[in-house]
Amino acid sequence: MTAPRPGAGDFRPPRWLANRHLQSVLPSLPLRRRSALRRARELLDASRELLLDCGDGVRLLAAWTPAQGPDRGRPRRVVVVLHGWEGSADSLYLLSAARALHARGCGVLRLNLRDHGGTHALNEGLFHSCRLAEVVGAVRRVQQLFREARLALAGFSLGGNFLLRVGARAAAAGLRLERIVAVCPVLDPATTLAALESGPPLYRQYFLYRWRRSLRAKQAAWPRRYDFRDLLRETSLTAMTERMVRQHTDFPDLASYLQGYAVTGAALAGLVVPTHLIVAADDPMILVRDLARIARPPALQVTVTDRGGHCGFIERLRGPSWIDELLAAELAG
Repeated sequence: MTAPRPGAGDFRPPRWLANRHLQSVLPSLPLRRRSALRRARELLDASRELLLDCGDGVRLLAAWTPAQGPDRGRPRRVVVVLHGWEGSADSLYLLSAARALHARGCGVLRLNLRDHGGTHALNEGLFHSCRLAEVVGAVRRVQQLFREARLALAGFSLGGNFLLRVGARAAAAGLRLERIVAVCPVLDPATTLAALESGPPLYRQYFLYRWRRSLRAKQAAWPRRYDFRDLLRETSLTAMTERMVRQHTDFPDLASYLQGYAVTGAALAGLVVPTHLIVAADDPMILVRDLARIARPPALQVTVTDRGGHCGFIERLRGPSWIDELLAAELAG
């Protein structure tokens, strides 16, 4: 296992916050909302919507916050941050990370994936996790907008998975990336899907609720294109995903689709962008055993903490998380 970079250290929460399920749900709980929004107020007040042309007629919506001070017009460093599945540019954990980066002088762009953040009407096609080309296109467009800036990427969960794949294709896509940090990225989607189905019902029900809500919004935006009644009747994530794959993608089956966005095997072998992959050994959704099946190019650094849950790394109920501070140190230092 690759050793963590100097200063990264290990995440050691107080005992009362150490439970992996508590760590996994805390980042999105209303309990932290008031504190997170208060800390992010300056970031939010300075943000504006930015519609990115990603090529092939696809548009993705982002929230752009210029750097503070004299670099406002021509930022020296821009960080694109990307949420997880059924999150958004306004997810509390993303706002917290973006605020930490902005406070250190970065211009920050919070990107929404297709059909996330209320953007269901922007693109007719339905979101799925193999739509990598449009995320590459979004990053390319950011690079065009800020040609003189050093560009870095930070992603959480499925967002981390997307950005690892962007990094592996950076050279071929003409992207000049300074660094990538992926926090608890999906490694093998089949493993994660099985973990969600067999784990505590809380996670499964949460994602079923969020996904169904998103599908209803997509159908309302494109009523002549979509009728999701059969899909919405499914009672498991596996059955819903399988039906979605058959009806709304070009993949022949569920296994092919899941393999299509896995970063195991040789998927990261061509990675040359300095990249830090951070996972927690107690993550209930991303199983660290899958790390043994990823390529280890010299550019890839892996840190495994004992605790942290899924994208948690919370040391106290209020204030920035350990991961916020690590991102700021690595990407804005």
